[in-house]
Amino acid sequence: MTRFSKKHIGVLALAVASVTALGACSSSSSNSSNHTTTTTTPGAVTQPGSVGMIPAAGTASGTAGSITYALPPGAVPNWILPMPTAAFNSVYNVFNFEWQMWPPLYYAPDGSTPTVDPSLSVANTPTFSNGDKTMTITVKPWKWSNGQTVTSKDVLFTFDVIKAAIKQSPANWAPYVPGYFPDIISSMSTPNASTIVINMTKAVNPTWIEEDILGSVPILPSSAWAKASANGPTLDFTNPANASKIYTYLSTQAKSVSTYASNPLWQTVYGPYKLSSFNDTTGAFTMVPNTTYSGPHASPESDYVGVPFTSNAAEWNAVKSGSVDFGYVPEEDVPQIPTLKGLGYNYYGLPDFGDYFVDYNFKDQTGHFDSVVSQLYFRQAMQHLEDQAGQIKAYFGGDGDPAYGPIPAYPKSPFLPSNAATNPYPFSVTDAINLLKSNGWTVTPNGTDTCSKAGTGSGECGAGIPAGTKLAFNLIYNTTSPIPQQVEDLASDAKQAGIQLALSGSNFNYMIQNYNDAAASSQTAENKWAMEDFGGETDSTYPTQFGFLNTGGSGQIGDYSNPQADSLINQSISGSNPAAVTNEASYFTTQVPVLWQPVLDYVWAWKSNISATTPTAIENLTQYDDTPQFWYLTK
Repeated sequence: MTRFSKKHIGVLALAVASVTALGACSSSSSNSSNHTTTTTTPGAVTQPGSVGMIPAAGTASGTAGSITYALPPGAVPNWILPMPTAAFNSVYNVFNFEWQMWPPLYYAPDGSTPTVDPSLSVANTPTFSNGDKTMTITVKPWKWSNGQTVTSKDVLFTFDVIKAAIKQSPANWAPYVPGYFPDIISSMSTPNASTIVINMTKAVNPTWIEEDILGSVPILPSSAWAKASANGPTLDFTNPANASKIYTYLSTQAKSVSTYASNPLWQTVYGPYKLSSFNDTTGAFTMVPNTTYSGPHASPESDYVGVPFTSNAAEWNAVKSGSVDFGYVPEEDVPQIPTLKGLGYNYYGLPDFGDYFVDYNFKDQTGHFDSVVSQLYFRQAMQHLEDQAGQIKAYFGGDGDPAYGPIPAYPKSPFLPSNAATNPYPFSVTDAINLLKSNGWTVTPNGTDTCSKAGTGSGECGAGIPAGTKLAFNLIYNTTSPIPQQVEDLASDAKQAGIQLALSGSNFNYMIQNYNDAAASSQTAENKWAMEDFGGETDSTYPTQFGFLNTGGSGQIGDYSNPQADSLINQSISGSNPAAVTNEASYFTTQVPVLWQPVLDYVWAWKSNISATTPTAIENLTQYDDTPQFWYLTK
């Protein structure tokens, strides 16, 4: 399934071809799923809610190879500048591609655990003073591929370019929300080559800014990129006008996909890999080890090869034929999981730390949808029509868990609210019908409901909904399985309550660029979609919905706005109490700003002659992340 990531906007991250389900596999997850238990072997790794297991590490062969990694249909990289825009902020651009060359200041997750991994972070944990209004960051003495040392000047350069980018357009940096970072920066200084001190106009929650904001900020090389043309002079980037010219140049170069492997700009990296080839037609790429990489890695380190597929069927055939080393298991091929061992593969799956949903467009005026969806009773009725248990059984092979809000049960998070443990809006067509009837609608099961009592009083349809308004809207969906089956099921149940959903298939990249109120490229399409299901979003390890569900958030796909939600989110990002995130999630569980869907295990298979120096380098595949610098061939 396709994913956006709040880690980047609070992050719009995103997803693929398939998150898959597996019945009859290892798990100790919730009673609502049909997991069973398998035995494990000494040294093997399993997690609550997981399927399969990660065998104990093998013995390194001493010979590096080229390890291939499957890229789902429609999810190949198409943006290289490590400053993702709202339209290009996918896990495929960011986690699988950019972070191999420019990892963030603070890297997360740590395997499948929703927390920062200090060993992969290029900076030490930030310190705070002055009532959490002053932040001090110390970068590690990692090396650029040109031999120079990563410095605080590079961090300063990064922040100045980000400020210039968002001044041109707020959509130029996915994590940006007006009035917050970097708007709150009042001054910056670099007292030495490794330290940058940032003074802010208001207090921030230390965990939020480290994990959600700086966790999405790779460092840019000031010595190589502080220019406005290929052969131009080095510019003083602290001058805002120069910083703007620099961003314009870098972003223009990033649009030239055909030159990704040949443009010298993209060869200055500090991550584990350098790009050596890129096919701008198919999206296939090869990365070779960055010999100056200062972080941990296998020795020797293998090449990392991204292999695109045009369909799930083609990808699964590659797994069955042994022509790809790391491959995902499409949902429709779950019954064939038992054959993987015989084909020479191990497998492991776990739900992504994120949420799946159908998004509402609060700007769509077609058929007065903007006014209809603004009514809580309508969103509650729609949630009653989402048969999560039925979908898990029918489409996920029983291998999934219901999710009733923005924080999933697995992987385990300390921020899960108690009201998300049971369904506040259990599946019931009758309950949905009763809600509509009690709010002024004439319900016509298997027909089309109409507003018969216009007005804003009790028992009336609500503000902006004239008499005669019909509950008939479109729903655009990603054609990657199992999304089509899920939306067809929803449409069938909605029809029983008199709500007509016109389904229209599309693909992930097109949807997030065109049916996304936060992306400049989609503003002309605001009245062309009422609902959409592109997949879901990956939560930050500190799972505030800042950027995604606050008014004006850069990841506000459907432009939801609610003053109380804004207040709760503000407490999460400005206060020092981490429990504020739990309160926020509790509110969104009952307010249903999107239609929450069940979460699935994302199952990966890898050849049994491949191991990793740490099991986290396999676990993180389930989180749409990969760290191929740890993979190696075994004897």
